[in-house]
Amino acid sequence: MFQPTAGALAVTVPVVQFDQNNAAVLEIFGQHKELVSLPVVERQRPIGLISRHIFMSQMSKPYHRELYERKTCIAFMDKDPLIVEAHTPIETLGALAVASGDKTLADGFLIVEHGQLLGLGSGLALMRGLVDQQVEKNRQVMQSIDYASVIQRAMLSNSRAAMTQALPDACLVWEPRDVVGGDFYHFEQHPGGWFAAVADCTGHGVPGAFLTLIASSSLKQALELHGPHDPARLMQDVNRSMKRVLGQHGTSDKPSESDDGMDACFFWFDTATRTLTSASAKLPLFVVDKDATEVLTVEGKRVGLGYVDTPEDMQWDNHSMRLAPGAIVFVCTDGVIDQIGGPKHIAFGKQRLRRTLQEHAQLPMPELGRTVMNIHHHYQGTQRRRDDISFFGVRLGAPNSHNGTQA
Repeated sequence: MFQPTAGALAVTVPVVQFDQNNAAVLEIFGQHKELVSLPVVERQRPIGLISRHIFMSQMSKPYHRELYERKTCIAFMDKDPLIVEAHTPIETLGALAVASGDKTLADGFLIVEHGQLLGLGSGLALMRGLVDQQVEKNRQVMQSIDYASVIQRAMLSNSRAAMTQALPDACLVWEPRDVVGGDFYHFEQHPGGWFAAVADCTGHGVPGAFLTLIASSSLKQALELHGPHDPARLMQDVNRSMKRVLGQHGTSDKPSESDDGMDACFFWFDTATRTLTSASAKLPLFVVDKDATEVLTVEGKRVGLGYVDTPEDMQWDNHSMRLAPGAIVFVCTDGVIDQIGGPKHIAFGKQRLRRTLQEHAQLPMPELGRTVMNIHHHYQGTQRRRDDISFFGVRLGAPNSHNGTQA
C-alpha cells in the first residue's frame, strides 16, 4: 500500500537569507498575507523559522521597529524548528510533530531533500494527511482516535492539576460526545491571581479535537506574549492566529476552504482586589452572589474567534466586577445549554441552568458540578447527545492566612 511521505506536504514559500535584516522580513510578510511562517536559509539550507504571529507582535511594540528593523533576521528566528527529510512517512512525522510541541502545529515545519529546503509543511496539512491515510484503514482509524484521546487528555491534565492546587472549592467537567472532543479548557496560576479559559471549537470528534490543538497553542502563545491580565487582548491575538493558521482570509476571488473557529470565555481573577475581568465570544459567564439570591449573566459579544466572517482586527470587550467571598463563577460550553430533552423536547436553556445553580449553590463545588450533570442527564432522557459538554465553576473564598492566596 502506498505510504504518503512528508514531501507531499511541502509547499513552496518565500525565504529569507540569514544575513538579511528584519525590514526584509517585514516586507515579505506584507506581500504574502497568507504566510504563517518564513524559513531562514543559508545557501538553501534551512537554519530556522520566523513565526509571523510572534514577529509582528514584537515589531508592533513601541520603538521595536526602529530598534530591530536593520538588525539581522535571526533576532526573531526559532533556531530549533522541526526539520524532516522528504521521505519521512506521514505517521512518523505526526509523532515528531507531537513530540516537538505546540509551535510545530501553529508555525509549521521545514521539509528538506538532501539537506536542501524543499518547502514548508503546516500542522493543518499534516492533520489532514493523517486523517486521509487512516480513512482507508478503519481499524487503524480507531486506534488513532483512541490515542488522540490520550494526547488530548494529557494536554488538558496540566490545567486540571493547576486548578486543583490553586482552587480549593472548584469543579471542572470535560465530557466529549465522542472519544475526542472540540471543547478545551486552560488554567494558570500567577502571582496575584489566576487565569482560566473555557472554549468550544467547531464540531466535535476528530475535527473538533484537531482544532483544539490549534486554538490551545494560539492561546498559550498569546499568554506568553501578553500575560494573563487582559482577556480581551488575548482574544484578539488568538483570533488572528487561528485565522492565519487555518488560512481563513476568504475573498470573492479566492474563498477559504474552511470556516472554522471557536466560541470562548477568558477570565482573570485578581486576588488583591477580588476583581474578575472576563471577555466572552458567544459563551456566557454566570455569577451567583454569595447569598444565592441573584444570578448575573455576562453575555459578551456574539462573535466567535477565527471564523472567515470574523474580522482580523476584531476587538472584544473586558467586563470587570468585584466579587465578595462566597460568590460562584460558572462558565460552560453550549453543549450544556443547547441539549434537547424534557417532556417538550426543547433545549435545556440558560434559565434552567441559572435556576439549577441558584437552587444548589450551597453545595461544595465538586458536588454542585455532579448535581448539574445529573440534572442535565435526566433532562436529556432518551434524546441523543448533541455536543461535547464542558464547564468550570469556582466558589471564591476568603484570603488564605497561610499563603496569602485566594480562590
